[in-house]
Amino acid sequence: MDARQSLEELKRISTQVQEAVIFGADRSVEGSTIDDAGRAARFAEAAARLLESADKVRPDWEKPLVQLEASLDVGSVAIVRERDRAIAATTHPEPTIGLVFYDLRTCLRELAVEQPAPKRRAKRAAQEEAGAAEA
Repeated sequence: MDARQSLEELKRISTQVQEAVIFGADRSVEGSTIDDAGRAARFAEAAARLLESADKVRPDWEKPLVQLEASLDVGSVAIVRERDRAIAATTHPEPTIGLVFYDLRTCLRELAVEQPAPKRRAKRAAQEEAGAAEA
């Protein structure tokens, strides 16, 4: 399942999600429910900036922020980050945010199982080579 398919499944099961984008640590869009590529890239960029800004609020935290909600009158933006990927979604006003976070996290985790992020792929390949060399 690719990022686009994961997002289609997310939209099918999570009625609170209106639009969503999956992006990498480099802010590149891996998949989006937004048909306009430029708009999807701007959404990913804005979500990444929100995460960066939130991380700066508490520089003494040992780990980076993993989820964030920005609530507006017209709806919310929910962002979940795991390893080298993040997913950002818009919702209607007053969403059940815990459920939205759960659905976003599940989407990312299912994608990670199907398509490991590049660093994990490289690490896995190195482990497999080391294992083969030992045999």
